[in-house]
Amino acid sequence: MSGGAGHLLVRAGGRLVGLPLERVIEVVEPGAVFPVPSREPAVRGVAIIRGRIVPLVHLGALLEDARCPSGRSETGILVDLSGRWLCFEVEEARTVLYGAGLAAPPGAALPWAAAIARTGDGLVPLLDLAALGARMMEATAA
Repeated sequence: MSGGAGHLLVRAGGRLVGLPLERVIEVVEPGAVFPVPSREPAVRGVAIIRGRIVPLVHLGALLEDARCPSGRSETGILVDLSGRWLCFEVEEARTVLYGAGLAAPPGAALPWAAAIARTGDGLVPLLDLAALGARMMEATAA
């Protein structure tokens, strides 16, 4: 089960996923992006947000273990991963879902999901940002 205050539902890579609110700083427009070398193909580059250099990661590509699409969205979700900031590029931020998630059904293929939630759009994976963040911090470490 996933506890916490709730989840920000975002569309990433054409799918709806939830990001834990306790990790979300704000929804931003990342602005200019500067390419940087990375072992992670989902890293678009870095952006300067609130005076900090922050990795910009295409969330849909990360979840699919793919490269960033050529077209860029202007919507970013700035998150705090144990004191390090990361910005997830998403197609849109939709709504806030309050309440705990449900355990994923046995055998469900929900990579990076801590739990799932039932919404009017169907089942939505609620992402484990600690696991995703550890992967990204390793890939973007200087």
